[in-house]
Amino acid sequence: MAIAKAERLMNLALCLLGTRRPLSKRELRGSIEAYLEAGNDESFNRMFERDKDDLRELGLVIETVENLEGETGYLARRDSNRLPPVALDAEEAAALGLAAKVWQQARLAGAASGALQKLRAGGMPEAGDPYEGQHSAIEPRIPVHEAAFEPLMLACRDRRPVVFDYRKSTAARPGTRQVEPWALECWRGHWYLAGYDRDRGAERVFRLSRITGKVRSRAGRYTAEVPDVVTVRESVERWAGESADRSALIRLRAGAGYPLRARATAVREGGDGWDELEIPYGHGLDAWLVEFGPDVVVVGPADLRADVVRRLRAVAAD
Repeated sequence: MAIAKAERLMNLALCLLGTRRPLSKRELRGSIEAYLEAGNDESFNRMFERDKDDLRELGLVIETVENLEGETGYLARRDSNRLPPVALDAEEAAALGLAAKVWQQARLAGAASGALQKLRAGGMPEAGDPYEGQHSAIEPRIPVHEAAFEPLMLACRDRRPVVFDYRKSTAARPGTRQVEPWALECWRGHWYLAGYDRDRGAERVFRLSRITGKVRSRAGRYTAEVPDVVTVRESVERWAGESADRSALIRLRAGAGYPLRARATAVREGGDGWDELEIPYGHGLDAWLVEFGPDVVVVGPADLRADVVRRLRAVAAD
């Protein structure tokens, strides 16, 4: 079955690439043996539409044209389907291969592998793994566990507004958000969505793990301008607590909170089972500290301590 379908797709692609004028469904059916063997018009139509979608998914640009008689025709122009020469050296090819490995455990694995195959077919040099032999046990990975990732990724790509329920760390129940998604960014193992919140009329950043239920698409265009990708990354960095202008002093239970220890600028071991850490203090630190529960006590500043207490009380009341 797989071989028959591959042969059918190849024949359809050759027909569409080899014609100078659009070919109708009728003409294509008469030119491809597998279509002639279709039991009836309905079976042929289903088969042809699936094949056409598969070829487009593989990257073939298929144009739909209506002739003077109102009949729909199809063709794939060679100039639209010709990949320009790929000028990459071995190091650049190795970097792309390494980037593709990042997605092997995520939903983008197929797209990443397909992109590499197309580039290699276009002349990109085969490159070995730059880490092979040295760090064979260490491979790059970006984990994607949130169900909201895929629909939001597609919405960012297609510039489609979305609606989802979002639970703030200080709220007992989730609230509905209407968002124009800009980009997804991963910071310290957590995924964040940056976009324009229509209800608040301002830029907002949402952590995907706090999105509850399904992400629903909405019709219509964006109402706010999409900023440059660098600006979006800076926003995620700021909201995720990476941009810090102060220091916080916390007490951390011995043997716990290794992510906090890795971020600390100073660590003083205590003899009572607790250590004192100085860590950068920026937006979002209170939400991060709450995740460590009873293993963390905020000493100062007072506003950070108050924010953490407020969040813990909200969680306890939920």
